[in-house]
Amino acid sequence: MNKQRFASACETVFNTAQEQGQQRKIGTLGEKVLHAVLKHYIEPDETKHEVKVGSFYADIVNDHGIFEIQTRSFFALRKKLEVFLEISPVTVVYPIPGTKWLLWIDPETGEVTKKRKSPKRGGVNDAFSELFRIKHLLDHENFHLLIMFLDVEEYRYLDGWSENRKRGSSRCDRIPVDIVGEVCFNKTADYLQFIPEGLPCNFTSKDYKRAANVSLRTAQTALNILHQLSVVQRVGKKGNLYVYGRV
Repeated sequence: MNKQRFASACETVFNTAQEQGQQRKIGTLGEKVLHAVLKHYIEPDETKHEVKVGSFYADIVNDHGIFEIQTRSFFALRKKLEVFLEISPVTVVYPIPGTKWLLWIDPETGEVTKKRKSPKRGGVNDAFSELFRIKHLLDHENFHLLIMFLDVEEYRYLDGWSENRKRGSSRCDRIPVDIVGEVCFNKTADYLQFIPEGLPCNFTSKDYKRAANVSLRTAQTALNILHQLSVVQRVGKKGNLYVYGRV
């Protein structure tokens, strides 16, 4: 993690937007701000951005291999990854908001509300819903995962179906404010980091849910992936629930 380089990447992207006459904070860049900042943070040399590899374009290709920055929809990454992994080491970069401030945009007037801090904090377990979509690739020798924790300002349109128009609203853009942490997964054993402290030797998804403070669905998805990676094994059943143990 390099805060100075991250700040420089933010400045580069914001200055480019201003030079093109675009508004810095309302998502008018052709490329989403968060994606663009992370691309410049990982590789400042723009000649190494958007490089064609086979029939696909990679976000970054440099001396360390291929980097794909994916903020969501990992399913769309599958075909590209299957090709890239046979050619080169590939690092999938997944940003997770640690602290998030929400700002709401009235789509009719363009008025933007004052920012308010979201009570929800992002955590490493937030990655499981996306990792599930590429779980068959996680143990490939060329696959690497970099989870980045960022403080962000999130702009959303007041276009939802609820009375205050917030529920079901669409996101405009996320503006990174600071980088606060990174977690790397370079080999299968690194996924042990996902197992929360306080679990007994044998545990169920409900135990995982309580220890990690996540939903039962997230706990079940996490254990499905960790079982796929042979980080945990199924050692029995307790009612309708599998009982797991560390490998």
